[in-house]
Amino acid sequence: MAGGGATLTQAVTVDRIEAPVTLKAYMMCAFAAFGGIFFGYDSGYISGVMGMDFVVHMLTGLDKDAVSSDAFVLPAWKKSLITSILSAGTFFGALIAGDLADYFGRRFTIISGCSVFIIGVILQTASSSLGLLVAGRLVAGFGVGFVSAIIILYMSEIAPRRVRGALVSGYQFCVTIGLLLASCVDYGTEKRQDSGSYRIPIALQMAWALILASGIFLLPESPRYYVKKDRLDDAAAVLARLRGQPRDSEYVQQELTEIVANHEYENQLIPQRGYLQSWLHCFSGSLRNPSSNLRRTILGTSMQMMQQWTGINFIFYFGTTFFQELGTIQNSFLISLITTLVNVCSTPISFWSIEKFGRRALMIYGALGMLVCEFIIAIIGVTDGGNQSAVKAMISFICIYIFFFASTWGPGAWVIIGEIFPLPIRSHGVALSTASNWLWNCIISVITPYMVGTDEGNLGARVFFIWGALCSCCFVYSYFLIYETKGLTLEQVDKMMEECSPRTSAKWKPSTTFAAEMGLSEKKVDAVSLQEEKV
Repeated sequence: MAGGGATLTQAVTVDRIEAPVTLKAYMMCAFAAFGGIFFGYDSGYISGVMGMDFVVHMLTGLDKDAVSSDAFVLPAWKKSLITSILSAGTFFGALIAGDLADYFGRRFTIISGCSVFIIGVILQTASSSLGLLVAGRLVAGFGVGFVSAIIILYMSEIAPRRVRGALVSGYQFCVTIGLLLASCVDYGTEKRQDSGSYRIPIALQMAWALILASGIFLLPESPRYYVKKDRLDDAAAVLARLRGQPRDSEYVQQELTEIVANHEYENQLIPQRGYLQSWLHCFSGSLRNPSSNLRRTILGTSMQMMQQWTGINFIFYFGTTFFQELGTIQNSFLISLITTLVNVCSTPISFWSIEKFGRRALMIYGALGMLVCEFIIAIIGVTDGGNQSAVKAMISFICIYIFFFASTWGPGAWVIIGEIFPLPIRSHGVALSTASNWLWNCIISVITPYMVGTDEGNLGARVFFIWGALCSCCFVYSYFLIYETKGLTLEQVDKMMEECSPRTSAKWKPSTTFAAEMGLSEKKVDAVSLQEEKV
């Protein structure tokens, strides 16, 4: 614990508990979004690599000139294993990251994730067989799990409330940039007939990890982590740096007061009593109570499950091979590049719309747009899928579907899981939600090749009936379960979920502060004495 004291001052009004946004604060928060690039790149490069002639020959022993074009592909089980093993690693990595973030800090966990990821990339680059490639992707998955879970937590905790949604959406935008870069590199190396065809795309991943680790090292720790550790002096110093204000500024004192008061309030409700209890707290409370930790954990994990149910990773993981198997597209790599470019160009719309219209509205109308497009794609595919014009129409609607995802559910799900958990369980709650994303990512990666592979289920375009049905579930889910958190501090989100339902959340306005309720007003509080006052 830090020695000394930190001045805690109650805000005059609920609107004065955070400083105005400065360019410096904005840029510091925005850099953290860079973590999305190597997550997106790692997810995107594998689709092209699995369709490369050299890789197919290396992993199957087939000669392209000796077999038909339909037969010169990786078998479904190999595609399934190569793709899904990364998600298996990220699932466990995300869970481990929750503990590391609480014990050692958000920055340490992100930098550690980058280091583990680089080790995995080295193994993949050195591979010339299936075994080492799979092992490398598993190790890299742990690193991606660390980063994908904690970067969202870190960004949500340091970002100003007025632009938090836009900044966290920047993470998803960087994911799309990573996907685009992967597609470009794959497109540039796919005709090489040597190991450079796959080693170049794989090895480039190390650059993104090094840039992120270096940048995060220079950024401050989360002030809410310091509050959780009762290091109020450090929290005040970091908050002043993040908000571009002097340390003795009223804005800094008032925001710190609200964070401390909320943390004390939550600890009174659920005292922290050891490692196992810290995880069990995520599942405490009644299922009937909308603001209980159990309901919040279910909301976070189910939202990430729903994001995977939209079927978007079917396009980015298996798009190249899916377009090849349609048999009517001459350059499937180019089509995959186009779909990725649509993804990149659509995501920035959410920077504005998520703060203008709110999280809830975006998720509802995004799900509606996706389900309509997916059913249209499926209907065209089963009625006239062999027609060149019909295939062009399918690709057009796939692009529109990607537009709806990229501007709504893509960033929206990540924004919301960073906002709905109270501080005592926030790292574990976000870790569980992220792990849910990767669990379902893994499940879909395992089963999809068997659903659409020409040597297995051979569903072809009919698979979009499944994605359309699942998106219908997303639409109903959005209407009944997603809260509106636009324009609220993380502490106000906590209060809002206690006082209203999802369908009335858009009308909720804060009427008081935690500082007022807890009596933290115009007094000097020492970090040590604060610890002694805890329940």
